[in-house]
Amino acid sequence: MKISRDIKEQILAEKDRLSINQISKKYNLPRIEIKNIIKASSKKNPKWFFAVLILLPIIFLIGIEILLKIIDYGYNLDQWVDAGQEKYIINPNIGRRYFTSGDFNPNTVEDVFDQHKKTNAFRVFVLGGSSAEGYPYNPLGSFSRYIRRRLELVYPNSTIEIVNISMTAVNSYTVLDLLPGVLDQKPDLILIYAGHNEYYGALGVGSVQSYGSSRTLIKVMLYLNSFKITQLVRNSINWIAALFGSENNGTSGTLMSRMAKDKYILLNSEVYNAGLHQFKQNFTDILHLTKETGVPVILGRLVSNLKDQRPFISVNTPGYKTADQVYEEAENELKNNNFTNADSLFRLAKDLDALRFRAPEKMNKIIDNLGIEFQVATIPIDSIFELESSDGIVGDNLIVDHLHPNVQGYQLIGKAFYDCMNKQGYLPKTENAKIKFSEQDSLTRANFMFTKLDSVMGNDFVKLLKIDWPYVKKRVAISEFKPKDFLNLFKPNNAIDSIAMYRIENRISWIDAHFMAATFYLKKDNIKEYLKYINVMIYQYPGLRNLDTILKYFYERNKLDLADYTPKRNGLLALYIGNFNNAIKYLDEANKSKPNDPLVLYNLALAYSKKKDFDQALILINKCLTVNPNYTEANKLKQQIVNQLKIN
Repeated sequence: MKISRDIKEQILAEKDRLSINQISKKYNLPRIEIKNIIKASSKKNPKWFFAVLILLPIIFLIGIEILLKIIDYGYNLDQWVDAGQEKYIINPNIGRRYFTSGDFNPNTVEDVFDQHKKTNAFRVFVLGGSSAEGYPYNPLGSFSRYIRRRLELVYPNSTIEIVNISMTAVNSYTVLDLLPGVLDQKPDLILIYAGHNEYYGALGVGSVQSYGSSRTLIKVMLYLNSFKITQLVRNSINWIAALFGSENNGTSGTLMSRMAKDKYILLNSEVYNAGLHQFKQNFTDILHLTKETGVPVILGRLVSNLKDQRPFISVNTPGYKTADQVYEEAENELKNNNFTNADSLFRLAKDLDALRFRAPEKMNKIIDNLGIEFQVATIPIDSIFELESSDGIVGDNLIVDHLHPNVQGYQLIGKAFYDCMNKQGYLPKTENAKIKFSEQDSLTRANFMFTKLDSVMGNDFVKLLKIDWPYVKKRVAISEFKPKDFLNLFKPNNAIDSIAMYRIENRISWIDAHFMAATFYLKKDNIKEYLKYINVMIYQYPGLRNLDTILKYFYERNKLDLADYTPKRNGLLALYIGNFNNAIKYLDEANKSKPNDPLVLYNLALAYSKKKDFDQALILINKCLTVNPNYTEANKLKQQIVNQLKIN
């Protein structure tokens, strides 16, 4: 009997609802025919067919991903990359995981650490945003560099690795995303200072770099961003959009002026609360991970400029006066020496500021509560800053803009973390401290690796920040600045000012700026300052190791004419690094070519005195004083030499 196709489809549609007997009666067909129809349909689509149907697209995507890796398409977004000499460094392109549109890629302070941790190593990771990175005085001015320097001085026989991977304009999503890679590197301790970027930082609820407020969606996107095929799809979409879109002018202005999408975020609004929820949940996940691995953590409460930073955007907030009104009330209370009331009002004015570049007070409460819940140490950095402020209210005395500390402020934060490390028993177990605890802070500040150039560059960065929105109403197209615009803004008075301006203009790198400063001092025969800049560069880039290596490095880059290294300068260099034999060799050569140079005679006498050849030292210092009787340092040296001769 021939059964029509329509009848067969009806039978198959009802086979799961009706029994074979019921179908047989309904269509007046033999039971054997019904069974054959059902059996034939099952043979058409075996189980493996559906498995292949599902796997084929996956295999196709994997194949494309492998091909893209083979041809090295796009950016490598692995967390760690080889820095040479068996060391790791955070991937310079890691920021592209979070900033997927535009050309911005945040830098780090470029700390390196051993790929294979040494037995005498003490390894600490620092995570957070621009305040943790040390802006605007990074890389040398960050609080992590205070901690590193203090540990190096106190534990000279240990391998100190303070690895700061903080970045500008990132928030708790970045900290959470980077944490598993940090835990893989066996840290002894993790320090976190983050929260100011929670709203406008990458992936924040009010940021231009956002996928919305769903944490699940954001985590999925962060996972997908690690694949090259995601870059291919995104680049293709951007390319197509560019064909039909207008030219993008979004790159003008400072980063701060470009990051805020939902500029108005009112106190207690839905977006405001979403930001707090985002922060709390991400840090809950962070502390769960660290607790599972047994790695200790210290959290820092957040500090910002209360007294000297007016609210950026003052609007009507239900149930409150405007931010400007509250701020003015705070100023009046301050004038009347009502410091407690003034402090409370300044904090409220900050919280009413609808532009959320400063973390609200509730964020510090979240940090405290999480510290209690997970039994991790928290540092009251805001209270520490208050104690260092004359009226107990933080302002321009320690903050250079709305929230970034000055160098003194960063050292305060570093000291606060270090004191907590000591209190919690987190300091190195590799050796006993070589310096009394009470003497460590002053010694660290006296030996802090920081230059005048770093200070000027940092101050200039702040000056550039404050000529743009939100400090002024109109955005500035800094990308269109001409040299005369920078000259008018910075008004350089000396060589260091000019070098700093070149750096701000992005005409030279940090290391090139420092080398220009070193060369300037070398040509003035100010060897002490010259070596200070050289040593700072070696400190920042340990791979350069020593003076000979760094000089060779710069020769190869054609940054320095070998003629600059005369016998006189070579002798002065040798003297300052303690190589007295070479100092005498080169300075003697210089003295023969120019016998009456008082600087050469003075330093040659000094070199002989260091060698304890006081007779020859006295002959040379007398010659020096014959040429220049008023040479103060020479007269002091002669007295020291005469005293030594009397003793001997």
